[in-house]
Amino acid sequence: MEKDATRVGVPFAPGAIVVLTLSAPREKFWGMILALTPEGLSLSGIELASFEDLVVMVKNGEPFTPAVVFFPMHRIERIDLDVPDGNLPSLSQRFAAKTGQEPSTFLPSRGADQIVNRRDAAPAESSVDKEPA
Repeated sequence: MEKDATRVGVPFAPGAIVVLTLSAPREKFWGMILALTPEGLSLSGIELASFEDLVVMVKNGEPFTPAVVFFPMHRIERIDLDVPDGNLPSLSQRFAAKTGQEPSTFLPSRGADQIVNRRDAAPAESSVDKEPA
């Protein structure tokens, strides 16, 4: 599923591995784009601070389920493709070198197939707006 998105001219297409910088509060995530819309970004991944823990878990064969999260566009400060920077390897390359596995095999989540990326989809009902019976 992971393709070199930069070659096809759509660098932030679903399936691209990215580093996401958020504001208010300041956070960073590493993961695979599931959907990018004017409303925000859906991502399957982890907090960047947990990257080394993830590598150890995968090396030890421990179960791992990435978070499937949505970030509204007003929180997104920056999206960087996970690519090497000069002589520094990308996080994906580091993950593969340390675990012997490609990150694209671990980042998609079973919950990701429930993401709806359609403008005509009916909004989900909120239990917050309902009055108790």
